[in-house]
Amino acid sequence: MTLTVSDRIETMVEKSEISAAEAERFAAFVDRCNRELMTHPVITDNRYCAWFAGGDVARDDVRHFVVQFSVFSNLFLIAQLLKTINAGSLEGMRAGKEILANELGVIFNKPGVSLGDVDDTDREGDPDIVSIEGTVDGGTFRFRAAHFEWLVRMGSKLGLEFNDLGKRRHGTPATLFFCDQLAAIYGNKDPNIAEGASFAVENWAAAGFWKQLVAGLDAFKRAEQPDLPLAFFTWHDRIEEQHADHVMDELEELYFEDGFDEEKFIKGGIEMLHGTEAFWVGLDEHRIAARHGSS
Repeated sequence: MTLTVSDRIETMVEKSEISAAEAERFAAFVDRCNRELMTHPVITDNRYCAWFAGGDVARDDVRHFVVQFSVFSNLFLIAQLLKTINAGSLEGMRAGKEILANELGVIFNKPGVSLGDVDDTDREGDPDIVSIEGTVDGGTFRFRAAHFEWLVRMGSKLGLEFNDLGKRRHGTPATLFFCDQLAAIYGNKDPNIAEGASFAVENWAAAGFWKQLVAGLDAFKRAEQPDLPLAFFTWHDRIEEQHADHVMDELEELYFEDGFDEEKFIKGGIEMLHGTEAFWVGLDEHRIAARHGSS
């Protein structure tokens, strides 16, 4: 993945909204993001996800993965709440609430738009409880729309019960390190550090790991568990495709705001990517150890 400056910047110069020198500084900053953030191994060389996508996953692999992902998903709520509380603007707080409320079960609302008939609810989700467009403002809350509950339903097909999932006590040291880093960096009280972490997380999420996970789960489903619901992962894959289109728009807006600090932004991004990498390395080490008879 390579970040590029959009035509919007040239238009801003033409309209005298920013100077040519400011545009040049922004272009240099984007180059720096490409060098220091976009080359991180968790974006360019996620070995666990590459292995997972190959489909050679046993039931124990999938069970361990779902448990660890459920811990991340559930504890992410803490980080997202902190990000909302520590937002540097009303707009930033509202953006944080969009994610938090949707995670908790508020369905995105877009008047006039309906999912219509869904043929495969395992992949696309129940049309009554999911949407990838709109806003939580005016949306409907449903318990079954909470992202964690999707994982609970998935886990039930793997012999996992509610109390086997999502709790901190189930996390490995690597998973808990990732969750704690999310709270400390993504939810940081300094908006520059938090926004750098958010930018890094968005680019990690848009790098294709969701598609790799879906490929591996599809293979497992065909081979061993035909009734395994995949909506949690396929929904996130679809919504991250939308987010990827807006990552640079958000950076362009953020960069020209008063108080933007390049150094803190990059620092937050790098530290968050290190934390994210630890999660996947932990999963990879576990599956390798399991293959050799230890864990």
